[in-house]
Formats: sequence, structure tokens, C-alpha cells
Amino acid sequence: MTKNKRFDWILLIILFSYFMILLDNSIIFTGTVKIAQDLQLNQQTLSWVSSAYSLTFGGFLLLGGRAGDLFGRRRVFEIGLVIFGLGSLIVGLAINAPMIIAARAFQGIGSAILAPTTLAILMDTYEGVARVKAIAYYGAMAGIGASVSLVIGGIFASLLTWRVGFFINVPISIWMCYLAVRHLKADQGQADGKLDWLGTITSLVGMSALVYSIVGTWAKLPALFLAIVMLGTFIFQEYRTTQPIMPLRLFADRERVGAYIGRFLYLGAMLGFWFITPQLMQNQLGFSALMAGIAFFPLTILNFIVALQVARLTAKWGNGWLLVLGVGLTLIGMFWMSFFTPAIGYWLGIALPMAVIGVGQGLALSPFTAAGVAHTHGADAGAASGVVNVMHQLGGSVGLAILVAVQNLSHNQVLGFRHAILTGSGLLVIALLVTILLILPGERR
Repeated sequence: MTKNKRFDWILLIILFSYFMILLDNSIIFTGTVKIAQDLQLNQQTLSWVSSAYSLTFGGFLLLGGRAGDLFGRRRVFEIGLVIFGLGSLIVGLAINAPMIIAARAFQGIGSAILAPTTLAILMDTYEGVARVKAIAYYGAMAGIGASVSLVIGGIFASLLTWRVGFFINVPISIWMCYLAVRHLKADQGQADGKLDWLGTITSLVGMSALVYSIVGTWAKLPALFLAIVMLGTFIFQEYRTTQPIMPLRLFADRERVGAYIGRFLYLGAMLGFWFITPQLMQNQLGFSALMAGIAFFPLTILNFIVALQVARLTAKWGNGWLLVLGVGLTLIGMFWMSFFTPAIGYWLGIALPMAVIGVGQGLALSPFTAAGVAHTHGADAGAASGVVNVMHQLGGSVGLAILVAVQNLSHNQVLGFRHAILTGSGLLVIALLVTILLILPGERR
């Protein structure tokens, strides 16, 4: 239940922990050049610094969500913090490719535990209007954290060292552990609950293989085949077992299904946009890593301002209509940016479309989160939170792969960028249709 406090420490723990995850998911984008120089990495090896994190993050998400249901949210949350903090320390100390790749994979396991557990703690702690506000802040953090990470990454890479972006997680993780012990209630989880081992193993292998088939560099087709077999086995196991790691009843609700599909498509467009736009600004407009990060301010600032209004706007317009507006504005901004040329320049070709995207993103991500956990009961909160984060991570990986592949079809970077952004706009069109056809009717039921 929600407790009236002068300062909401629980919400601070939730949002700070989620921000750490987002920071290390996106900070790589503006720090890759410096990392490659320091550790003497080629392009293929460098891609694994990001992919190793995505692989374990996506693979362990369902397990992380269910573990909190079974063993107690606070205990699992603290374990996730320890893994994430230790992984961050090792990344910052890395002296070669195997060390940084292994550390990023380990860090991804911590993120996979933290992401669904923080959202499940939120669902346990708040009700009614307080829950609407908390989810609004949580969803807003998804966009703000990813955008701000680009700025922070550019500042660290240009003025200090890329390692600071990882070292900073260590004291934050320690502080979060202290706050968790002090402010989160100790829960025992489901006393009679058991971990679905077959479901756990098949989901872990299946999700990891699926992410690898997207971000991997060789044997991608066998990985895809393995993913299909394992995930098919996983779904059958979830259908027949009495204590599933991902209850299939989560997909019986129209609004939640729409939220999962919509979030997948939306993040696919956005992660690709976050990845290719800083490169374009550095290669075509002569921006430094620092300037490329600062150039995201039109998006970041407006995202932050708008996201703070989401709880009030949700009460006024409803979650579904706010989501339609948010996805629609993001689509307009993305389509506008697809007309970029160096002659048009930064302000008209990137900054103004970014501002529109920032408003749309600020309005969209919180409602997507709220719809993804709508109508769930306490026993399913962790599992539903896990699926929300799976769609977030998988959508980002798939979208990034698609947009980069489209960009690489052209030998001209500007033309490739325009085609990629246009492809992202296509994903947003489908996300908008899903919102209108599934989430709006589901919300009114």
C-alpha cells in the first residue's frame, strides 16, 4: 500500500535503479570511438561490447521477473544491484576485448533482474492515483534515461574518459542497496511457489538465441532456428504447467497485448534513431562526441518537461488517447527528419524534428508501460513487468538491426540515414495502428 511520506524514498530507488540500466544501455553509443581506441578493438569486436549486454539482458529478463515473484522482490532486487555494480566496475577496469565483453554480459544479467523487479515493486507499493503517477514517472524515465545517456556519454568520452560512465554505477549501486535495506519492506515471495525449470531454461536459451540471431555476427540462421524451437517449447510448457514463469493469461487481455506489440515497434524505431543519428552528426556535420550528445537537448529537455505532465494528462484524456497523441507526434517528427540533408543543416533538419519527437516520446512511453501492466494481479506483477521489458529490449534490438541494415544498403551515408529514418517511421505507423485497434478498445472494456 502507498504510504504518505514527506519524501518518497521507494520511488527514488525505483527510478534511480532504472536510470542506471538505461544509462549503460545507451552510453555506449557516444563512447564507442574512444573505447575502440583505448582497447584497440576493430568494428566487429566493438559491436560485441553492446551485443553482449543485449544478449544477457534479453535472455534473463523473464527469469528476473519471475524470480522476484517467487523469492521476494527486495532480496532479488539487492542481488541484481550487486551483479550490476560489480559488472560496471569490471567494465571500467577492462584492459582488453574479452574482459570488457564478459563484463558487459555479466552486467546485462544484473539489468535483467533489476528492470522487471523495479516495476513489480512499483506495482506492489502504489495504488490508484499514486500508481498512475508512479508509472508515469517510470515510463518517462525510459525515454529521458535513454536520451540523457547520449549526452552524458558524449561528455564523459570527450572531457574525461568513457570509463567514468561505468565507475559511477558502483557508488550508486551501493547507495541503492543501503536505501533498499532501509526503505523496502522484506517480502518472502510465494511460500509455495516453485521455479519452472523447463520454462526457465527454454526461455533463457530461446531469448538469448533470438537476440543473437539479430545482433550476432555468424551462425545467425542456426541461432534463429534454435530460438524458434526453444521458444515453441517454452510456450507449450507455459501452457501445461501450473506455475509458469510467464503466465499465458497475460496475453488474454487486449490492452496488454496491444501494449506489448506497440512497445516493441516503438522502441524498434527509437533505438535505431538513437544509434544512427549521433553518427550522422559526427560524420556529416563535423560534431564532436560531446556536441553530438548536446545536440540531443531539444529532444531531452522537451521529453523531460512533457513527461512530468503525463499523470495529469492521463487523468484528463485517458491513457489510450494520450498514447495515440504521443505515437502520432513521434511519427510526425521521425518522418520530418527523413528529409534531412547537410544543406538543410542541424536546426531545421534535426533539432526541430527532434523537438517534436521529444514531446511524442514524453507522452508515449508512460502510457505504454501502464497498458503493459494493466489489469494484472499481484502474483503476476513480476511476470507482466518482465514481458514489458522483454518487448522493450527485443524491440530495440530488432529495430536497431533493421534500421542499420537499411542504412547500409546505400553507399551514401545521408541517403542511407534518410531511408533508415523512413523505415523507423513505418514501424511507428504500425505502432499507431496497434494503439488505435487494440489498446483503445481494450482500455474501454
